[in-house]
Amino acid sequence: MGTQSTLFNRRKSRVRRALKARAAGRPRLSVHRSSKHIYAQVIDDVAGKTVAAASTLEKDLKGNLKTGADAAAAAAVGKLLGERAVAAGVKEVIFDRGGYLYHGRVKALADAAREAGLDF
Repeated sequence: MGTQSTLFNRRKSRVRRALKARAAGRPRLSVHRSSKHIYAQVIDDVAGKTVAAASTLEKDLKGNLKTGADAAAAAAVGKLLGERAVAAGVKEVIFDRGGYLYHGRVKALADAAREAGLDF
């Protein structure tokens, strides 16, 4: 059995490989979750540019949140990211959960991004 980080990296590369196969030129909504914060960005892999980004470290979010490590914070980040992506002209994305399970904070971020206007 491998170490936990090795297993995480294998899962992450497996998810990323499947996404690239069915992305069809759509930008990728990538999520990173740490023990204290959550980060998300919409990346255009064709151009190699970040279209929109949001995290719990931003001043306007940080003051309104109790902590950056709960589902409410993830939902706030998802809503902000969705609004920024739609303002930048991106409507359809493909969701890259990395090696994280689609549960809890990751799911809350995805649901809030959908409500803000992103389609995936």
